[in-house]
Amino acid sequence: MVGPLEQILSAVIVFFVMLGMGASLTPRDFRSALKKPHGMAIGLACQFGIMPFLGFCLVALLPLADAVAVGVMIMACMPGGTTSNMFTYFARGNLALSVLMTVASTICGVVLIPLMLAFYAGVLDLTIPPENIVVALVIVMVPVALGMAIRRASAKAGALTEKLGSWLGVAFIVFLVGSWVPRNATFLIETSAATYTAAITLGLAGIVLGYGAALLFRLNSRDARTVGIETGLQNGPLAFSIIAFTFSGEVQQSYMAVPALYSVFIVIIASLATLAFRAVDTRPAEPAQAL
Repeated sequence: MVGPLEQILSAVIVFFVMLGMGASLTPRDFRSALKKPHGMAIGLACQFGIMPFLGFCLVALLPLADAVAVGVMIMACMPGGTTSNMFTYFARGNLALSVLMTVASTICGVVLIPLMLAFYAGVLDLTIPPENIVVALVIVMVPVALGMAIRRASAKAGALTEKLGSWLGVAFIVFLVGSWVPRNATFLIETSAATYTAAITLGLAGIVLGYGAALLFRLNSRDARTVGIETGLQNGPLAFSIIAFTFSGEVQQSYMAVPALYSVFIVIIASLATLAFRAVDTRPAEPAQAL
């Protein structure tokens, strides 16, 4: 289970991750996206088309308990996470597109995430309280807006806030490994192979399918790998927080299993994907674009 201290720390981490996300964006980025919306539109279609459907397929095909299945769908319907920006940079992708996709999927997610969850929950006959999801997502928009205000007031403060948010996204995974995983070791040992399969496949297949879809729609290599990474790397801290504040009791562990395992394994998967992308791209790394 998630204790009171973990709930508080999770909420604080999510706040600063979203604050950093907001601080990474400027009005100029919106204008750039509107001038060349093709890549971002494909990315959003992958985020809220491929990933929820992938989650649905995993739930339909794997022998998962209902609570674990709910965790799969919540994780699959999350927006992109800030760690995708870091992996995009190291994979020599389009950093500006990655940041725009992360923020755009978060903003669009306020409407699309509850809709996706309600639709797939109905198809799969699962119970997911939509009001809790909506409230959590609306609250998340507050630090995003605040981060944008900080960036507008001071570019230097915005850049510092952005870096803080990115590193806290990584810190959240370390927090999971150092706190939740050891304390729930017995539960994880007893967790079925199907649950591990769902958690690992969600990230791995998300990157591969996102990358393939982007190439299919004729995006260049840099943009395609960006869409792939952005699609596969979901916002684990947000999923963790939504579940922590929506479900309670012993069964909470089952809801939390896939988001927790996903957050641990996605670092390994994304690192391997980054190495693979770099292996086929021998150009020197390009400097990060100013945002």
